[in-house]
Amino acid sequence: MSVMRAELTKFRSVSSTAWSLLSALALIIGFGILYAMVRVTRPPADPTGFDAVSVSLSGVQVAQLAVGVLGVLMITNEYTSGLIRTTFAAVPRRSRVLRGKAAVLSVAIFTLCLPAVFGAFLTGQSVLSAEHLDVSLGEPGVARAVIGAALYLTVVAVIGLGLGAVLRRTAGGVAAVIGILFGPQMLAGFLPAGPADDIYPWLPSPAGLAITSTRPDSTLLSPWAGFAVFVLYAAGLLAVAAWRLRRSDA
Repeated sequence: MSVMRAELTKFRSVSSTAWSLLSALALIIGFGILYAMVRVTRPPADPTGFDAVSVSLSGVQVAQLAVGVLGVLMITNEYTSGLIRTTFAAVPRRSRVLRGKAAVLSVAIFTLCLPAVFGAFLTGQSVLSAEHLDVSLGEPGVARAVIGAALYLTVVAVIGLGLGAVLRRTAGGVAAVIGILFGPQMLAGFLPAGPADDIYPWLPSPAGLAITSTRPDSTLLSPWAGFAVFVLYAAGLLAVAAWRLRRSDA
């Protein structure tokens, strides 16, 4: 608990934390409302195939960059300032430091993003209701998709933390976050259609975002299976980060 209290103090005291969180919240809600307004002005020809939930949650795919960067900064800031030496002197078991950071980051991101995604959903649906395109929270899969969006952002932040711990440089960590979230899909696009279709559901972002889907989609894994795969990516990165922390000097 002392490690978590120390990490929480550091997390709250860094100005980049507030800016990253504010950016994420603004993007979640702002893009959701903006995209809903666009879709109202351009209603679909066939409303039965319209995914109102994904429209409201469109800001999540932009906000993931903000939370991923925050995860990177949570540890690279300490390497830049040299504070990491003090941290490891106080807690020689470095894996405990990493676990403490991951726990504090996860709770903070989920606690703040959950009301944001619910707000984006509710405001987005109120905009879509002008064209009778809205859905209610009680419809099958909707509540799971909204909560899943907050869970997805939480895991993205942990992935950022893992990459920051492995690379120890802010620029490298941020580039790696962008690469892992968007790069695999781009590379899969160069493959023949068959192998690309087989690989795509297992890539990090498509697997994680499956939990936000409310409609059957043959290109994705089932919601919870996809999210489990995404969590395994994050766990693997943390395992590599813990190994690097133990093997390398601060």
